[in-house]
Amino acid sequence: MDVSTPASTDPWLIVGLGNPGPEYAMNRHNVGFMVVDLLAERIGGKFKRAGKAQAQVLEGRIGPAGPAGRRVVLAKPMSYMNLSGGPVNALKDFYKVPVANVVAVHDELDIDYGVLRLKLGGGDNGHNGLKSMTKAMGADYHRVRFGIGRPPGRMQVADFVLKDFASAERKELDYFVDRAADSVECLVTEGLERAQSAYNS
Repeated sequence: MDVSTPASTDPWLIVGLGNPGPEYAMNRHNVGFMVVDLLAERIGGKFKRAGKAQAQVLEGRIGPAGPAGRRVVLAKPMSYMNLSGGPVNALKDFYKVPVANVVAVHDELDIDYGVLRLKLGGGDNGHNGLKSMTKAMGADYHRVRFGIGRPPGRMQVADFVLKDFASAERKELDYFVDRAADSVECLVTEGLERAQSAYNS
């Protein structure tokens, strides 16, 4: 079976990458949390603590109403970004999710602000959350890469990603987060190729 084509009975694990705590909530590094929070709003549920997995989760369905919808688990690791792999791998095993049905939603430095790129597999490009996930379960999971652009001037990357979005960026942030959530829904319900053609800009 083509791993980019969702199997109808397998659940999906949609992971927003970020850091827990209110001080990080609006950081560029936390855009993955923002996207899964919006997906949770659309599903109409609240996150709850996931036992020993050190994550917050919400189970629901994406797509058509009723049993035709895809079963999904939304997740926000509560372990800090560079240790995301442990909680994600534990959730993958607990919910019996194939690696190819794991989706990491994360910030991406090498893409302009607001631009999306969806792909399956690949390297981590220096992203500590992806690095941890790949170490825990291999690289063959989907990524929804949300562009945040490069730091201005001589600002260090670590300082840049842990700063809040600038006021000019915030004017469009809701629109871009909404579009990223749409792309996740398209990926889960219609497959990678359709989602790439619709959202890779």
